[in-house]
Amino acid sequence: METMVALAVLAIGILGLAAMLGDAMAYMESSQYDYIAQQKAEEAAEAIFTAKYNNPNNWAAISNNTLANPAGLFLVGPQPLLQPSPTGLVGSVDDVGAPPEVITLPGPDGMLGTADDVQMPLSGFTRTIVIGPVAGNANLRTIQITMTYTAAKFFNRTYVLNTYISAFN
Repeated sequence: METMVALAVLAIGILGLAAMLGDAMAYMESSQYDYIAQQKAEEAAEAIFTAKYNNPNNWAAISNNTLANPAGLFLVGPQPLLQPSPTGLVGSVDDVGAPPEVITLPGPDGMLGTADDVQMPLSGFTRTIVIGPVAGNANLRTIQITMTYTAAKFFNRTYVLNTYISAFN
């Protein structure tokens, strides 16, 4: 009887360990998506800074495009990741109608840049850009970029990047 109880306790422990290993492997698989989200958020922040430096006299354009501010360059709400417009800006009004963003992965030969490369669409990602005022300072704005995505087919994840932009060069 003692042996049966010991085997039952051991079996429960091994099953718990196996379940934990499965969860750990799924979580580790999601690290690729975490990295993509981080890079795409940084890409959007760089696009906002690029828009400012390419047209430093139009501070009103460095904002979200709304009815109150139709001159704003950046779209409101969660947007799918699309390829950059000819201006190079991502998440902007110029992106509308662009094809979905993809990442090129090496194909079966393991070499990037050959004919068998694989295109991985980033259809499971959305990006939200919120540009807002800083109270008491008309020359400073906050930027919040939120990446929402599903990693490893069942982990719903969010990555948030916060920064500021100034009207001054």
